[in-house]
Amino acid sequence: MDYEVLRFIWWVLIGVLFIGFAIMDGYDLGTANLLPFMSKNDTERRIMINAVAPHWDGNQVWLITAGGALFAAWPTVYATAFSGFYWAMVLVLFALLIRPMAFDYRSKLPDPRWRNAWDWGLFASGIVPSIVFGVGFGNIFVGFEFQLDGFMRSSFTGSFFDLLNPFSLLCGVVSASMLTMQGAVWQKMRSGDPIRHRAAIVARYSAILTMVAFALGGFWVAHMNGYQITSIVDPNAPSNPLNKTVILAEGAWLINYSLYPIMMIAPVLGFLGTIGVIIFSGTKLDGLNFTFSSLAQAGIIMTAGFSLFPFVLTSNTHPQFSLTLWDATSSFMTLAIMTGVAVVFVPIILGYTTWCFYKLWGRMTAEKIEQESHSLY
Repeated sequence: MDYEVLRFIWWVLIGVLFIGFAIMDGYDLGTANLLPFMSKNDTERRIMINAVAPHWDGNQVWLITAGGALFAAWPTVYATAFSGFYWAMVLVLFALLIRPMAFDYRSKLPDPRWRNAWDWGLFASGIVPSIVFGVGFGNIFVGFEFQLDGFMRSSFTGSFFDLLNPFSLLCGVVSASMLTMQGAVWQKMRSGDPIRHRAAIVARYSAILTMVAFALGGFWVAHMNGYQITSIVDPNAPSNPLNKTVILAEGAWLINYSLYPIMMIAPVLGFLGTIGVIIFSGTKLDGLNFTFSSLAQAGIIMTAGFSLFPFVLTSNTHPQFSLTLWDATSSFMTLAIMTGVAVVFVPIILGYTTWCFYKLWGRMTAEKIEQESHSLY
C-alpha cells in the first residue's frame, strides 16, 4: 500500500469509530436524555438505567479509541481541534465524569432527593455531549479561527462562544435528536412495559425531529460557503498543510456528490433510517427498529464526512491552512504500523463485544428489579 491508500484507510477507520460511538454509546446518551421525562417513578427509572447497565462503560471505549486514533493518525488535527475546542471538551469531560458516579451511587440510598439528583446528573451526562458533538461537526463546515506557523504549530484566536453559531447549534439539534432516538429504540427493545410503550412514542417523534433538522441542515449547507482546493495536492507527498490553495465558494460542500454519485447513499441512509423508525416504532419488530435507527446514525455521520472530504478541519480566518486527510497525517511508517495493529485487534474487539451482548441479553422488567434490587443499579 502507498501513502495515499493508508491515508484514505485511516480516514475511513476514524469515521467508522465515530459511527460506532453514535450507534453503541448513542443509546446510553439517549437513555440519559430521556431518563427524567420518560419514567414516572423510581422503579421505572431503574428499569431504564439497568437496560443499558451491562454495556455503558464498554461503549465509552468507542470515544476513547476515536480520540486515540485521531492523536496517532492526525496529530495536527488533534492538536488544533483540542486547543480550539478546549472549553467544550472540558464541558464534555465533566459531564461524562458524572455518569459513572451516578450509576454507582444513585441506588445506594433510598432518599428520593438523593436519587433524583443523580438522575438529573445522568441527564446532564447525556444531553451535554449529545449537543456538543453536533456543534463540533457543525463548526467544521463553518470553520474555526485558527492559523499555522512555519513549524506547524496551531494558534486558536476564537472563543468558546464563537462556536455557538446558528448552523452549529442546528447541528447540535440533529445530534441530540438522533441520539435520543437511538436511546428510545433501545429502551423499546430492552425494557418492559410501560417504558416500552412510551419509548415507541418518543422514538417516533424524535425520528421526525431528526429528519426535519437533517433536511434543514442539508438545505443550509447547499447555500453556505464551502471550502474548495484549487491547487494540485500530491496525496503521496509528506504532510504539509501549507502547500495548497483553498477558496470559499457557495455550494462547494456539495461538489463531492456530483463527482462521486455513490456518496448519495449517505443522505439516503439518513432519511431511510428515520423513516424506518417512524414506521416500525409502533410494531413488535424491535430489532428492525434498532437497525433502522443505527442506519440513520451512520447515514447522517457519513453525510457530514462525505460533504467535507477531503477536509478534516477548516479555518475561516486562513482557509489555506485548513487541514485535509492528504496533508495532516502522521508519517507513512506510523500509519502502516497502526494499520497492522488494527487488522489484528479490531476483529478481536468486535468479536468480544458481540459475545458480551449475546451473554448479557435480556429484557429489564419491574419484576426483575424487585427480585434483584440489591444487585442492580
